[in-house]
Amino acid sequence: MTDVVVIGAGAVGLPSAYFLAQEGMEVTLVDKGTAPAQGSFKAAIGGIRATHSEPAKIAICQESLKIFSTWKERTGTEIGWRMGGYCYPTYREQDEELLMGMLPLQHKCDLKIDWVDPDGIKKVIPGINANGLRGGTLSIEDGQASPLLFASSLTAECKNLGVKFRLGESIEELLVKNDHVVGVKTDKGIISADSVLNTAGARASQIAATANVHVPVSPDSHEAGVSMPVDRFLDPLVVDIRPGADGRTANFYFGQTHDGSIIFCYTPSPIIPGEDTRCTSQFLPTVAKRLLDLIPRFKHLVIRRLWRGLYHMTPDGLPIIGEAPNVTGLYLAVGLCGQGFMMGPGIARNMAHYIARGKPYLDMGLFDALSPRRDFHARKEALK
Repeated sequence: MTDVVVIGAGAVGLPSAYFLAQEGMEVTLVDKGTAPAQGSFKAAIGGIRATHSEPAKIAICQESLKIFSTWKERTGTEIGWRMGGYCYPTYREQDEELLMGMLPLQHKCDLKIDWVDPDGIKKVIPGINANGLRGGTLSIEDGQASPLLFASSLTAECKNLGVKFRLGESIEELLVKNDHVVGVKTDKGIISADSVLNTAGARASQIAATANVHVPVSPDSHEAGVSMPVDRFLDPLVVDIRPGADGRTANFYFGQTHDGSIIFCYTPSPIIPGEDTRCTSQFLPTVAKRLLDLIPRFKHLVIRRLWRGLYHMTPDGLPIIGEAPNVTGLYLAVGLCGQGFMMGPGIARNMAHYIARGKPYLDMGLFDALSPRRDFHARKEALK
């Protein structure tokens, strides 16, 4: 018997286990991998931003930023945290209007973000292609960290707090009695629990369905890569929201990590549904052209590694967090839409508080905006 079973030792599950244990709860963490963080967690490129267009996501990521920025001070562990900001350079009028139109809401949510003229953008992104540059937004308190270092530190902290790890074990069924969850059945036995938190990523919908709970999450795949280290020149993580001229990409984004490497990714257009994580031959030539078009000095980069991970998408681009409909004691923290690393700690702290004390850290109105019971077609997140 345990207080809480957390399903999935990933970007949400690991910090959730950590904060639940800090609340004094007995936690059992179950994952089919033979080690924590073997799914989308380790595929993240490490960007952490509160620059969103939805107040609930802004608030959650502001909490995440507090956790990342103070982690070394609280634990003594290096996770590669850098507060370099996020920059969205613009070359099209419609992109300028979109980003400037968000500023009043973002300022209302206490984001430190402003519009920067072309000369300012050239200062924060040295070597950027200035032809047609209109300016852009810069949010100075956003940043980056290493997913691998953070996962390793979280795992150690969880063990120090007494979290029980059940690795190499797959969830087969959620156990429900009288509309209340009573545990889980795995391929190695039954674990009885008062509460269950589903953070299973790509398998979240399949697992929830065993308790007759519908969770509209579907995976699609995205590739990323990293270069050999170069001399430091770039502080912010850069997002170009223009679609690619070749019709293969939507936005693309990159940054310079704590060790000097350039890390990069793009959103394919159209999306690539499913769970295939094999790299493709078209990714590097496509992203290389976009990188060189934006910053010509990248022509000398030596690429070290490529990989492919999954985004767990919802219809509106917003995460699903809260208690499941019709089954008490079953909680969901799923559908992070490729932003699990940046949102994970903030969601985890809120869910741990919610499970342990009956209310989240967030204002309940913001928390309810991400409820599993919401209308998933009422709106869409503009910067998903």
